Amino acid sequence: MAFFETKYTVKSSHIDELNHVNNVVYLQWIQDIANLHWTQLKKGEDTTDYVWVVLRHEIDYVGQALLGDSIVAKTWVGKTGGIRSIRHVEFYKNNKLIVKAKTTFCLVNSKSFKPTRITDQILMMLAPK
Repeated sequence: MAFFETKYTVKSSHIDELNHVNNVVYLQWIQDIANLHWTQLKKGEDTTDYVWVVLRHEIDYVGQALLGDSIVAKTWVGKTGGIRSIRHVEFYKNNKLIVKAKTTFCLVNSKSFKPTRITDQILMMLAPK
């Protein structure tokens, strides 16, 4: 399993009225790390005919992050086939899991916006190295 990792520092704009990172911020970070990882995986390959669209997010909040905390985000691609791909994301504070997410993506043709089968080329990009 090939992991991709990035870090975030909690800013005041991330904090809600409960003085911790708002759930919408985690959702943004999930999207951001997915895009960063996809950019790395495709390594300049021409994928302009396709776009990934979110079908479902599942997020479990098991801890909290506060102003100034350093957060490590890790992601990897899970089960992939047909038109769907599962992406996992986990957030850690001080090496302790605080949020875990599973997102189901659908591959869509960028011109027709209709779901399309994941090509062998894309499967090779997503395969663990």
